Amino acid sequence: MEASEASHQIIADLLEARTGQHLTESRRWRVNSALAGIFRQHGISNVDQLVCLLADPDSGDLAQDVVEALLNNETYFFRDKPTFDQLPGEILPELAERRRDVRRLSIWSAGCSTGQEVYSLAMLFAEQAERWQGWTIDIIGTDVSHRAILTARGGIYSQFEVQRGLGVAQMLRHFDESPSGWRLRDEVRQMVRFAQGNLLTAPHPSRLPFDLVLCRNVLLYFDRQVRHDAFERLSRAVMPDGFLMLGAGETVVGQTDRFVPTQRRASFFELAAHPISAIRKIA
Repeated sequence: MEASEASHQIIADLLEARTGQHLTESRRWRVNSALAGIFRQHGISNVDQLVCLLADPDSGDLAQDVVEALLNNETYFFRDKPTFDQLPGEILPELAERRRDVRRLSIWSAGCSTGQEVYSLAMLFAEQAERWQGWTIDIIGTDVSHRAILTARGGIYSQFEVQRGLGVAQMLRHFDESPSGWRLRDEVRQMVRFAQGNLLTAPHPSRLPFDLVLCRNVLLYFDRQVRHDAFERLSRAVMPDGFLMLGAGETVVGQTDRFVPTQRRASFFELAAHPISAIRKIA
């Protein structure tokens, strides 16, 4: 191996060890651009020099900084809207019927990035406040990135970020403009909580399984075995009659025997061991 190739492999191994993400050859083109800020900070010009710094016992938090820089935190409000629209249209009403006796719903967004997905869920409930009056709605978002979780907890987004996925009316209903950006109002922020956690290794973020788990565009970055392990953990996080929601281009078919597709509902899956009837369309 040439030195630069070996260095890129060391960086790839670091990312996989810390997050489970597999840095494929097709993704390695972005390593230098993703690490540009670290290069500037340390006065270096390439990955080889960075690897030398990582080998120093006194490198401190440099390894975590590298991992953070390589993570893809791409997200926006109500991402993949046709898929997301199935939540208020059919999935949440179906879950409400199943939980009508306990009047409680618990939702986990695994790999929530900077929080837009979690807050999108909270907005759905806020916009149907009368429908959910008297219910306990628990929404938690977790992500392996410490920086992403700090942003999510802050609930403040730029003009560009709030305009991605939100109409003007919705933006004005849920945000207040501040000197530091657009800040989510308390009635939305108070419905959610965030925690740093690795989907593959962190403890379960709740004492009980969830009615709905969203794990969208996360498994794409795992190799086959790691993806299989992730599905194993997710299967223990979903209620027997709950749902798993994946990204628009993701599926369980050929990936795991723990989940099966729901009938006629793209991106939603149920536990194979506890099949439920097809989702009824709520008028």
